[in-house]
Amino acid sequence: MRVLAAAVGMSLLAGCSVGIDDDEGSPLLTVFAAASLTSAFTRIAEDYERQNPEVEVRLSFDGSAGLVDQIAGGAPADVFASADAASMDRALAEGLIPGEPVEFATNVLTLITPPGNPAGVTGLDRSLDGTRLVVCADGVPCGDAARALAAAAGVELRPVSEESKVTDVRGKVTSGEADAGIVYVTDARAAGDRVEQIAIPAARTDPNRYLIAATGQADAAPTDAARAEAARRFVDAVTGPSGQAVLAAHGFGLP
Repeated sequence: MRVLAAAVGMSLLAGCSVGIDDDEGSPLLTVFAAASLTSAFTRIAEDYERQNPEVEVRLSFDGSAGLVDQIAGGAPADVFASADAASMDRALAEGLIPGEPVEFATNVLTLITPPGNPAGVTGLDRSLDGTRLVVCADGVPCGDAARALAAAAGVELRPVSEESKVTDVRGKVTSGEADAGIVYVTDARAAGDRVEQIAIPAARTDPNRYLIAATGQADAAPTDAARAEAARRFVDAVTGPSGQAVLAAHGFGLP
């Protein structure tokens, strides 16, 4: 299995042969997935490769909107997993997804702070004023959801930094560069004791919904039938009992 860093993923993908591993002659399955899925999808991909030894999975994680941009720009991707319906809807509208996406998980936002909560943040409220708050950028699922929650609560967010993916928000907090960040509960869980979590109760009433679909890129090439079938099997692996168990273990809600 290969995991591509988001910052260089596009250039690496552009330079790779699509569909066949030059080293072993086996199908290469490229999966584009929202950054919040990094830990869970890495585990699912490992399990998938054990059950499908003839397939190598290549994972690329980034913000959902950025992944759609990359696929629309010609980047090879056999499977797309989005952290929101809006990004998947855009992929459908642009003809990047030929079939019907499947909802496979949910997630909710939470506040995180460094250990000890030195800025004294109490919630999605006025306690954030004057803090070094970091959020996801506009157009990124975690950013859109954070702004919607803040607007509903009558709170104006004044972030010092806006990131293209949720894992970068978490990184700013764990590195001490931020007093607070708004991330998914799964990201807070992955950070362990490197952060403290402050729940946003209203977030649970409108969770982010994750969808997955095969892109159909392999379907366009008759010689790539094995890759197309591998993509369908990966979607089944995510939505099936074993994949759902992995997602639940990482803190995701079920659809």
